[in-house]
Amino acid sequence: MGQYAFGVQLSKKLKDNMKKLLIIITLLITTISASAESKLETIKKNGELRVGTTGDWDPMSMKDPATNTYKGFDIDVMKELAKDLGVKVKFVPAEWKTIVAGITADRYDISTSVTKTPKRAEVAGFTETYFKYGTVPLVLKKNLKKFPTWDSLNNNKVKIATTLGTSQEEKAKEFFPKSKLRSIEAPARDYQEVLAGRADGNITSSLEANKLVIKYPQLAIVPDGGKNPAFLAMMVPKGDKIWNEYVSNWIKRKQTSGFFMTLEAKYNLKSL
Repeated sequence: MGQYAFGVQLSKKLKDNMKKLLIIITLLITTISASAESKLETIKKNGELRVGTTGDWDPMSMKDPATNTYKGFDIDVMKELAKDLGVKVKFVPAEWKTIVAGITADRYDISTSVTKTPKRAEVAGFTETYFKYGTVPLVLKKNLKKFPTWDSLNNNKVKIATTLGTSQEEKAKEFFPKSKLRSIEAPARDYQEVLAGRADGNITSSLEANKLVIKYPQLAIVPDGGKNPAFLAMMVPKGDKIWNEYVSNWIKRKQTSGFFMTLEAKYNLKSL
């Protein structure tokens, strides 16, 4: 009788443990399923596309502090993407030094365009590219005779400014190994150091440089050509294949329809 009671008690204990195990497995499956949900589903469910953008890259993304609104090539792209998704768009302020972290920390679903780099690709996904640009140095126009080439800026007496967190920050180390490099933290910008005389030059994208020399006539592009052609794309969470493929296919369709060509004309841009 004692053995029988013990057996019944053991059987009941095993059943209880099995129930607990099943509950744990169910919770794990639910958690994994939730975490595996694509951004595409979440965006449609919430009715909102969250876009990370720096608002300091003319003509791609510029923030008007007076109205707290954004304008630019990428801003138009994101508004069109949200419209086609049937959701509203929300622009989330970001900085170059943390723009990748914003994707990994789920502060936004996608970023406006950034340069594709191996370092960023380690932790973030990249969509299909939609713009190609060159990299050029800027100096004061009055110093063009002193700095007529890239090589003339590669000198231990020369100061080169870059903006912290940008792809140009890494490129400066490659192009100007002899120069004194200085990283400037946003909201300050590298070209402002050149204008103020605290740096001899800076490097930036050809698309931004073309806008800066119009806005600041005292600046000039070093004339011996662009280097290191780079590709722009949007960043999305790494591993979210569904969301990445959706946006990439959307980009391809918009390229075919002439949408990007129209935008380039609007902002007086030309992809390489």
